[in-house]
Amino acid sequence: MTTPQAVLSPLTESAVFLTLTMNPGGEAAVRDLLPDLSGMVRSVAFPLPDERLACVAGFGSQAWDRLFTGPRPAGLHPFRELTGSRHHAPATPGDVFLHIRATRHYSCFELARRVVNRLGDAVSVYDATTGFRYFDRRDLLGYVDGTENPAGAAAARAALISDGPFEGGSFLIVQKYLHDLAKWTAMPVEERDRSVGRHLADDVEIPDARKAPDSHVARTTIEDPDGTEHKILRDNMPFGSIARGEYGTYFCGYAADPAVTEKMLQRMFVADPPDLLLDVSTAVTGSLFFVPTADFLDDPPLRQD
Repeated sequence: MTTPQAVLSPLTESAVFLTLTMNPGGEAAVRDLLPDLSGMVRSVAFPLPDERLACVAGFGSQAWDRLFTGPRPAGLHPFRELTGSRHHAPATPGDVFLHIRATRHYSCFELARRVVNRLGDAVSVYDATTGFRYFDRRDLLGYVDGTENPAGAAAARAALISDGPFEGGSFLIVQKYLHDLAKWTAMPVEERDRSVGRHLADDVEIPDARKAPDSHVARTTIEDPDGTEHKILRDNMPFGSIARGEYGTYFCGYAADPAVTEKMLQRMFVADPPDLLLDVSTAVTGSLFFVPTADFLDDPPLRQD
């Protein structure tokens, strides 16, 4: 029986999304960190038993081959950029990804600081984004995010591989989206509802008969011909910088099969017409990682230099 990482941990009030690239010769330092990562989490969380501090570590396609021996996750590949008639989803660097979350920001900050300090010159920080809970789990566009997230056993089925050599692992796709809030708030509420596919006031989904086929909800609903719906587990969070005038959503999607998330993105960016929400939301990063089990991190099959 394998022990997954904290993929299924409840949503919290704060998160740090940390994307690292490995510098030449940095593999040994990253390898040495992995068995100690769970202990570092416990060390930061020890004085704060209600903090719910958790950390999930994922690895990019090229990093996997540099770090580990043995079998390779079949679905692990570099993020595939998407270019549609009007919108673009870029592929950006990322070797190691840490999804750190907790009740309070200072716990996330402290763990991220210790990890980066431990790795030193072995890595470079490509991106570090602080996510926060916004009102009643709404994004900065004003809509509740994650309404359709599966729960319990359904969440495990959606997010975790159920069998094979990587049972308990997960595929993670992350993207940063920047929102044009001035354009968005100038739109009538009815037009915003149409773009999202839900009502702002009560978070109720617009019925299929009236829902725009290019609404965000419609574009990200993946169904088989027999009507079977395929879910992912979203841990999205708002982020922002008043000084830079940047306001956005950090998309963090776990899936047992990356093809489900990739199909959602294909329908958003490449379908004709594309997702209406992309008229005010621009993707600026995109990476795919494999999240192995906690057992794997504790005793990884390390490649020797």
